Amino acid sequence: MALTNTIITSWKLQEIVAHSSNVSSLVLGKASGRLLATGGEDCRVNIWAVSKPNCIMSLTGHTSPVECIQFNCSEERVVAGSQSGSLRLWDLEAAKILRTLMGHKASVCSLDFHPMGEYLASGSVDSNIKLWDVRRKGCVFRYKGHTQAVRCLAFSPDGKWLASASDDSTVKLWDLIAGKMITEFTSHTSAVNVVQFHPNEYLLASGSADRTVKLWDLEKFNMISSSEGETGVVRSILFNPDGSCLYSGSENTLRVYGWEPDRCFDVVHVGWGKVSDLAISNNQMIAVSYSQNNVSWYVVDLNRVKKSGSVIQGLIQDKPIPAPTSALGTTLRRNYERPTTSCTGQERSPSSEDEKEDKESSAEITNPEDYKEIFQPRSAISRTPPKRTEPFTAPLEHSFSESVLEKPGPAVKIVTPVIDRVGFPFLKCPITSSTPVQRVEPTVIAAPIGLNAGDFLSVSSMDSPTDMEALAQIRKGHDTMCVMLTSRYKNLDTVRSVWASGDVKTSLDSAVSMNDLSIVVDVLNIINRKPSLWKLDLCTSILTQIEELLQSKYESYVQTGCISLKLILKRFWPLISDTLTAPPSVGVDITREERHRKCKACYKQLKNLSNVVKNRAEQVGRHGSTFKELQLLMAPLYC
Repeated sequence: MALTNTIITSWKLQEIVAHSSNVSSLVLGKASGRLLATGGEDCRVNIWAVSKPNCIMSLTGHTSPVECIQFNCSEERVVAGSQSGSLRLWDLEAAKILRTLMGHKASVCSLDFHPMGEYLASGSVDSNIKLWDVRRKGCVFRYKGHTQAVRCLAFSPDGKWLASASDDSTVKLWDLIAGKMITEFTSHTSAVNVVQFHPNEYLLASGSADRTVKLWDLEKFNMISSSEGETGVVRSILFNPDGSCLYSGSENTLRVYGWEPDRCFDVVHVGWGKVSDLAISNNQMIAVSYSQNNVSWYVVDLNRVKKSGSVIQGLIQDKPIPAPTSALGTTLRRNYERPTTSCTGQERSPSSEDEKEDKESSAEITNPEDYKEIFQPRSAISRTPPKRTEPFTAPLEHSFSESVLEKPGPAVKIVTPVIDRVGFPFLKCPITSSTPVQRVEPTVIAAPIGLNAGDFLSVSSMDSPTDMEALAQIRKGHDTMCVMLTSRYKNLDTVRSVWASGDVKTSLDSAVSMNDLSIVVDVLNIINRKPSLWKLDLCTSILTQIEELLQSKYESYVQTGCISLKLILKRFWPLISDTLTAPPSVGVDITREERHRKCKACYKQLKNLSNVVKNRAEQVGRHGSTFKELQLLMAPLYC
């Protein structure tokens, strides 16, 4: 048998420790696909070059965790929004801070630069959107309409419109010139995480926690496409540069969509976890994800990804696939008129007032060589930082093929691992070969002179373990886990049998009575996916359990508790408030009295929860931001 090499479609490029504490946000430079900015709970913004291990520049000045970051289109400036509601704008070429912008009352969770460069928009947990003029150091307009946190903002390519996505499940389109909302798209059933305009046509794409990607016609203001089959929350979307298809990133999966008609061209399984951002460079997709204080880069070779409806033979023949030709000029849909103004901002010297205000902010250059190479080649024409490089080389996966080896030996069964195009090996049926195969002798490692291996190894470890001993070691703890999972399965099966009758309230009560929070979390995750299942009866049953979830040591429990509490507040707080403040009715109204009793019970439980939320909102990090958002929703309870 001899090793042969197979080119794979996706691979992990690099993993780095990006901050001294947890990473809270990151963004890729879309122009180059080679520049990355990360924000952390250490209140710093770090700048990195993709595939290089060391930080280029570290930006300080924020006094609370950095919740979102954005490059301008030329990647010469970066803006960061913090948990305290402040924004800081840095000039990367000059390595200095330009502006500090204040105005939001809660955490800033979305940012975007205007194509013309001198304006930027910010969205906050306080549900407001602000448009800033960075030259005048002020907010020039505020857009109000969302009822929950604004998770993503995007300017149209011509700079006339602004799209916003929110936790309130809506996408809104704003006219910057008229200063008002043009339309609202409401087909999503859960929080909308990301929006992006088509690079040429009047189309808008949105991705949501409801596991769908939708496309909207911006001439007729209607939905023209909705995806099916996403296995998780859609966290990132990106149009191909020629506009021929749309890429969608969810947990461990990349999907390629077309529209009119709806179709999924390809599905690529990538082990990137919860992907946070996507960019395209040299017909390769660069993706980034983070966990705790680590950031990982991934590469997908788009030459090996299907991007049209025809059958692609290149994948079978292991040949590069030519990029699809652009359909520009053949569509009946309008195209954007590009602004002629450069996105590069005018040089601006900070005033004495700015210098006084930003004296605590700095740009520390930690890698001078990379900094000069990327940010200071001023003599170059049409510079795009960093300068163009070759595509990343895909690693080679090894597979086995038969060959005649030197030493004879008996016939053996050989299991040949086959590499699929995504790069994951899977086993086919064993192949019996009569070819003599060389026996590989075990390598003997000599002990250093003067040392006795027996002094360091136990007697059992010096001998080769028997099969039974090896199995016992592998199964250590396995029985306990099996008992736990079997018990959980039985409990879930009991809940399922009740659920089959269509009684959601009894199903939830059954889960609560089992005194197992994992069962409650499983049931809540199902109910949260379809908010219409929530009724006032459910609130009275589950609010006590939510209090336990919010104080749990398990992150998934806390997250489920927060989502459930947000849905309850959004759907039932107006009813609870109106019912309790309404004047008493004349005569006997049993239905009203029953509703009043339930609302009073819910109010009492929400009052207790408000103290938990208030205490947790003082924490630093991702959970602190979520609890701050809940605190805003529960503001009437603090009166």
